[in-house]
Amino acid sequence: MSYATTDLSDAHPEAQVAEPIFGDFGGRIAFHGPVKTLKVFEDNALVRATLETAGEGRVLVVDGGGSTRCALVGGNLGQLAVDNNWAGIVVYGYIRDSEEIMEQDVGVKALGTHPRKSEKGLHSAHEDRVVQFAGLTINPDAWLYADADGIVVADGPIHA
Repeated sequence: MSYATTDLSDAHPEAQVAEPIFGDFGGRIAFHGPVKTLKVFEDNALVRATLETAGEGRVLVVDGGGSTRCALVGGNLGQLAVDNNWAGIVVYGYIRDSEEIMEQDVGVKALGTHPRKSEKGLHSAHEDRVVQFAGLTINPDAWLYADADGIVVADGPIHA
């Protein structure tokens, strides 16, 4: 079976498909894996702490509330993702250092770019919670598939 989101969506109509609001920013356009979820708001301390751990081929899904006031991922965090074997990062929010991130071997999808960094200690953050955005409801340990055509989410692996 193909990993292409178009083929997966055709073969698995029960799978969720994200609204087409995300751009591709990482050096790897296509990526997939089990999901690790975070819910944050204008504070990326938990994003950093999570990317400092072993990714084991997972996809970090960051629900940043779609805030347009700052970026949640930048070049340093992108490099942590590469170094710690994260397959990709999906940010319902913004990134910065886009030219640096496009050179890194990690998938990154986000709403866009923003030059301002987030502040630390502003808001509480949560991990391993159900997150909802872009028409998706993503459970921790769901599987996410992403490529140039979009994002498909399923309860488990659907590529085999």
